[in-house]
Amino acid sequence: MDALVIQGGRKLTGRVEVSGAKNAALPVMAATLLAPGVHTLRNVPLLSDTRTMSRVLEQLGARVEFRGHACKIDTSGVRSVEAPYDLVRTMRASVYVLGPLLARFGAARVSLPGGCAWGPRPVNLHIEGLNAMNAGLEIEHGYIVGKDVRLQGAEYGFQTVSVGATAQLMMAATLAEGRTVLDNVAIEPDITALGEVLAGCGARIEGLGTRRLTIDGVRELKPIDTTIIPDRIEAATFLAAAAITGGSITVERCNAAHVAATMHVLELAGAEVLPGNGEIAISGPTLASAVNVTTAPFPGFPTDMQAQMMALCAVADGTSVITDTIYLDRFTHVPELTRLGAQIELKGNVAIVTGVERLQGAPVMATDIRASAALVLAALVAEGETRISRIYHLDRGYEGLAEKLVKLGAGVERVQE
Repeated sequence: MDALVIQGGRKLTGRVEVSGAKNAALPVMAATLLAPGVHTLRNVPLLSDTRTMSRVLEQLGARVEFRGHACKIDTSGVRSVEAPYDLVRTMRASVYVLGPLLARFGAARVSLPGGCAWGPRPVNLHIEGLNAMNAGLEIEHGYIVGKDVRLQGAEYGFQTVSVGATAQLMMAATLAEGRTVLDNVAIEPDITALGEVLAGCGARIEGLGTRRLTIDGVRELKPIDTTIIPDRIEAATFLAAAAITGGSITVERCNAAHVAATMHVLELAGAEVLPGNGEIAISGPTLASAVNVTTAPFPGFPTDMQAQMMALCAVADGTSVITDTIYLDRFTHVPELTRLGAQIELKGNVAIVTGVERLQGAPVMATDIRASAALVLAALVAEGETRISRIYHLDRGYEGLAEKLVKLGAGVERVQE
């Protein structure tokens, strides 16, 4: 198992390219099941999660070939409708294959998912929504099972905004019989990108970018040919890294509109942020100012940046209040940041962060993807050496993070434990 050893105290400088978005790539990979044929995906990030999705598709009978960041997926030979526990347990996004399997084959047997260890994130919205479309899903021995299904168009309103469930029902509705109307849907860029991909394959979707989607089912779709959008969370993480180190970097191949909420908070913290054509320049403050942050569905501040912002607030001047309204107990990074000297008090879904003059390097343990990133950011500014173990979490969500940071001047080394 690998670890990162980070020598803190170096300002980041230079330019860095953002990889393709994991959260956009995974549902698009699952969507290839909707149509037999050879699908072409470009700018796919090389991550353990995309490799896991590849294995799930191969288990179902697809052929997956990577050449660099280009991915060919041939779904002509898909015959199985079972996604087994040993694969799905490692990544909850594996459940995305459920809707496409039901839509194309009328049956599915998909293990209940695993993934990040924090908090309850049930798939009940996926199941309820699909059952509203006549899926008749049941839970049998740890599997979500649908048999002899003919999906029917339906009207369904999400009680809470859910990116995963929105993607699931969008994919299923493309081949359902009749019209499906989805209310209170997620409008994250990954969802809009998925809708545009499906529309390019022949799906009839109206309302992309709004809270209501209308989808008229079609008889068949043609294979996908698309380029995955840039990863907005990776871009935002690098912006935060520059801010916390007081550095000056340019983040390339990113969409400023996708990270507007993060840019705004970083400006409040004292950073100078200048969006350009497909890139964002940032100069971090000598001493960040405390900020109050409340997570919200897009276009609000993303929950996937809550941990990284907490690292910045830990060395800011004053007291910050961070409230996560999306996942109420997404705070596994707090004890580890505390080991580095951060002063954080938790009250339910609220973290009160009192900035300290300096953090000190120490051994810490990664617990999930974004918590890992928060520890990396904290280590970049901490005095001395920080050793972060269990960085396989980072490998799930960040492509070549250590190498990219080294190119920006950070003292980061990947070692075997």
